[in-house]
Amino acid sequence: MSDDSKKSSMQEGEKASASATSSEGTPPPRKGPLSFLSGAMVSGAFAWLCLLLSQNLVTYFSLHTPSYSSAIAQSIASGFKTLVIGTSFLATFTFSFIGLGLTLVFFRSLFAGKEPDAA
Repeated sequence: MSDDSKKSSMQEGEKASASATSSEGTPPPRKGPLSFLSGAMVSGAFAWLCLLLSQNLVTYFSLHTPSYSSAIAQSIASGFKTLVIGTSFLATFTFSFIGLGLTLVFFRSLFAGKEPDAA
């Protein structure tokens, strides 16, 4: 590597660090109640979709029971069924509690006045 290329790479690094420090000086804008409400609604919609998917998966797997002659294949099919159904209900649970949390934060942001940041 030549000296010119080393100098130019050092100058680029200095420019990048200078731009990073200038952006750190201004705090990011605060989230408002509308942001919390829209997030809660989107998360609630995903929770509803995941619940419908979970119910349909339970119905499908209960109507279509696997019947394999091999005990190993039967065990793998049962494990796969448990994994798929468990994952779908985990997604339902996760989106539901995210929506609930954002709803609580929405109500808190409506009734809270201008408070200074804790940081």
